[in-house]
Amino acid sequence: MAKSLRSKWKRKMRAIKREQYGKKELARLKKMLGIEDENGDIEMKNISTIATVVDAKSIPSVQDEPSKENAAVRVEEGEEVMEVDKVKEKYNKRTMRNEHGNYPQWMSSREVRRRAIANKVRKQKQKKKKGKDKLKKKK
Repeated sequence: MAKSLRSKWKRKMRAIKREQYGKKELARLKKMLGIEDENGDIEMKNISTIATVVDAKSIPSVQDEPSKENAAVRVEEGEEVMEVDKVKEKYNKRTMRNEHGNYPQWMSSREVRRRAIANKVRKQKQKKKKGKDKLKKKK
């Protein structure tokens, strides 16, 4: 969208609201967990009894697609693993269409129109070039 004064102002106000609501939400969550004192002050020293805090570095990296061997091990341990087939759509890099001729779902309609026109022009140029090649071969 355009960067009008109105949209900039609204974006600024949304950021301020987000900050204010974030503080309120944090207070509400702490109240739910029962971490507040009698004075209304919030103590974070007994949070370890409620939840465990772990650094990102200490968590082992997880593969995107779990292998079948790992799934079998997890089932033996008692965890249930849901098998999900992630089929990644293959699109032509130049035309941005899949094998059925459809554009990606994430592409905007304006971009689809622009690509369709460009593809049509490219196809016409190729046909014109092939026609010239055939005429040259006949001569």
